Amino acid sequence: MRGNEVEIWHRPSCSNSRGALALLREAGIEPVVVDYVASPPTKARLRQAIADAGLTVREAIRSKEAEYAARGLADPALSDDALLEAMVAAPILINRPFVFTPKGVRLCRPPETVLELLD
Repeated sequence: MRGNEVEIWHRPSCSNSRGALALLREAGIEPVVVDYVASPPTKARLRQAIADAGLTVREAIRSKEAEYAARGLADPALSDDALLEAMVAAPILINRPFVFTPKGVRLCRPPETVLELLD
């Protein structure tokens, strides 16, 4: 697996994200590292990443962020579209790290989940 085939949505301040990145590098893979807060995905890309990882939108949102409460996102009446729009507008709400490889997509929490994506 080549590094250009692997992408990680990375947040340097997140221990899970740092751990997944370290495991990729230990496996000899230098992935494309995307600071998803500085360069958020489009709504369509986020929706696809969540689906490809086998998650619901609610499973992919960081409910412990202050922004979650500030935006009233706990409201069960909110649609997936509304949640996705909030996540793109405030990417800190996107759970991390998402890792993309030819073998699939995973939300790598705990970081060792990334091992499922390696040859």
